[in-house]
Amino acid sequence: MAGGTGTRMKTGTPKQFLLLGGKPMLTYSIEAFHRACPGISIVLALPPGEFTNWQELCQRHAFILPHQLVAGGETRFHSVQNALSIIDDDSLVAIHDGARPLVSESLIREAFMTAEQLGNCIPVIPVNESVRLLTGGDDRSSNRTIHRADLKIVQTPQVFHAAIIKKAYEQGFREMFTDDAMVAESIGETIHLIDGDPANLKITHPYDLVAAEALLGNL
Repeated sequence: MAGGTGTRMKTGTPKQFLLLGGKPMLTYSIEAFHRACPGISIVLALPPGEFTNWQELCQRHAFILPHQLVAGGETRFHSVQNALSIIDDDSLVAIHDGARPLVSESLIREAFMTAEQLGNCIPVIPVNESVRLLTGGDDRSSNRTIHRADLKIVQTPQVFHAAIIKKAYEQGFREMFTDDAMVAESIGETIHLIDGDPANLKITHPYDLVAAEALLGNL
């Protein structure tokens, strides 16, 4: 998934096209999936107006790994819908954020193996900070502590039997749908968790790019 415009990065370039370690951020994820699963088919959802820009970047950086482009939609939900429309029902599908360039091959393989056995799989990591729940809407004086051991931060790739997740995405969009596991869960699927990777960070703000550069130098 790389259909967003990256407004929170405060740059004129969509964040998935920003350079990381001298090459477009998006190339890292594609390379990781090809290494983890040789012969995998990659479907890349991009903003409709960015196809030419991406193709020029690939040419400039000699990026030749095969992948198919589809148009991203109004939201992440709609981008996933568009990508799933060209995927066979009898496959395993990993839905991954293009803004997570440091995903490891080992995490990809484990997610596929678990989903093959159980029907789906998502990686999660612990919450390390203390957290509080607002109980009075916008009234910040109404709040309570939540035990952080009961909370997990969700990552991608989220992997599913394609027939399951395609069925889930036949329903209409709801604001509550912030990831694919939530969409699958809404039709009654039990979601299975594996340990994620703290280095599998999502590039959202400018300082995330700095952190990714530092991690890249140590991987």
